[in-house]
Amino acid sequence: MSVQTADAVQFKGRMITVTLLRLLSPSLEAVSASLDGRLRDAPGLLSGLPTVLDLEALGEAAGELDMAALTELLRAREVSLIGVRDSGEPARRVAEPAGLAVLNVDGARAARRDVEPEPTAPAGVPPSRSLLITQPVRSGQQVYARGGDLVLAAPVSAGAEVMADGNIHAYGPLRGRAMAGVLGDAEARIFCKRLDAELIAIAGHYRLSDQISDTERDGAVQIRLEGENLVIEAL
Repeated sequence: MSVQTADAVQFKGRMITVTLLRLLSPSLEAVSASLDGRLRDAPGLLSGLPTVLDLEALGEAAGELDMAALTELLRAREVSLIGVRDSGEPARRVAEPAGLAVLNVDGARAARRDVEPEPTAPAGVPPSRSLLITQPVRSGQQVYARGGDLVLAAPVSAGAEVMADGNIHAYGPLRGRAMAGVLGDAEARIFCKRLDAELIAIAGHYRLSDQISDTERDGAVQIRLEGENLVIEAL
């Protein structure tokens, strides 16, 4: 039987949301306890999400990690580890024997510093349109506004994911995961009338639901990035 080799594979462009898991301690016991505490508050939050391990905070101690044990620890908690962030020689030293890819996850943000500003659009040419969603975004659904803002005129359910290269404007309850500036735009913001999200993120910097206080959830808010911290302010 002949094999149609030209049809055996297919390349398709697709954007994948990656979670960066930073280790602040080389102790697997401490990592286990911290993860279990977070997952108790938000069960299933990291389940199935592609995750990249960031070992930069450990310095040279990263080279002494038992990666086999760490990988098993994460797998038992349904964390899908796909690689290690390229933060230097210690990270590369432990990634290779464990069969993990060494990934540069800072490329999009770094590249933005080298890009020339786009010219102003000629007179009479309308700016890029925002993506307007008027139907509820239900659990398991993903909405992505490529190249512009995302305007949500209907509720976002728990378990849903909304993403935008620019800002996110939510005029109904915002649950699920909301990520603005996904290509590295640190000036992007999230505006919402009611914040009940499982995760909010701007340019890769995120906060989980247990890191959002009741005061910050009270009323309409805007979320912006200040340095490496997400700031939630009343509107």
